[in-house]
Amino acid sequence: MRGIILAGGSGTRLQPVTTVSSKQLLPVYDKPMVYYPLSVLMLAGIQEILVISSADHLDSYRRLLGDGERLGLRLEYAVQDRPRGLADALCIGRDFIGDEQIALILGDNIFYGHALTGTLRKERARLDACTLFSYPVADPERYGVATVDDTGRITSLEEKPERPKSNLAVTGMYFYANEAADVALCLKPSARGELEITDLNRHFVDQGRARLVDLGRGSAWFDTGTHESLMDAALFVQVLAKRQGIRLACIEEVAYRMGFIDAEQLTVLGKEFVATSASGYGRYLMDLSGR
Repeated sequence: MRGIILAGGSGTRLQPVTTVSSKQLLPVYDKPMVYYPLSVLMLAGIQEILVISSADHLDSYRRLLGDGERLGLRLEYAVQDRPRGLADALCIGRDFIGDEQIALILGDNIFYGHALTGTLRKERARLDACTLFSYPVADPERYGVATVDDTGRITSLEEKPERPKSNLAVTGMYFYANEAADVALCLKPSARGELEITDLNRHFVDQGRARLVDLGRGSAWFDTGTHESLMDAALFVQVLAKRQGIRLACIEEVAYRMGFIDAEQLTVLGKEFVATSASGYGRYLMDLSGR
């Protein structure tokens, strides 16, 4: 499975803070926003990842993340010249995807859960054609909403329905079989001129090959597209850090715990931060490595 992080869009709801910066480079407490979806793909065991953003911001991502080698990853980059819908990410990444399965995640989505790693690995292994991940919300009319049958197969998908049939919001993380990339290439733009991810998902719903996984209790999901949700996410990450000592989405730690790098490599990364920063991040990495 290969991963795609879609970090495009204009971030208009967050202006003026996004006037000169990509939304996904904004800080969520102590890390850039893009660290959070990147860490989720890593927890799923994915080491080949494509980052898609606008031409104005792509070099910033390259400077931040590099080629991924230091984390045991292979990172590539591609341009989305204008917002053309979420499904467009599969069109842009078609050559990168090759013959592999696909994990698409939005660059402004944050996931947390004690069982998240196990869930991602299990769903990756049992993927048929399309697996979506839902989260129960109090205001489903603001989201894409799914309904399922007793087997977990999706029976309907609605975008921001006036009368939602369930409270299960579809999050910004999607697992697809390889064929989804070719399906995306055949989609027709919607009235707003975009390739809609819901149209792609409905293709598999109509075939009876789309499953929904409810992240449910014990997990957290944030779509950080507004000032309020961005603040909520930052406060959540801060609470975990201060009360439990958890540095959520520490990509160096994830790489180490997933076996992508060893303790010696983690120590080197920690020393680099200690030498250039007084934030304590480097000391945290060195403590993890036992050096």
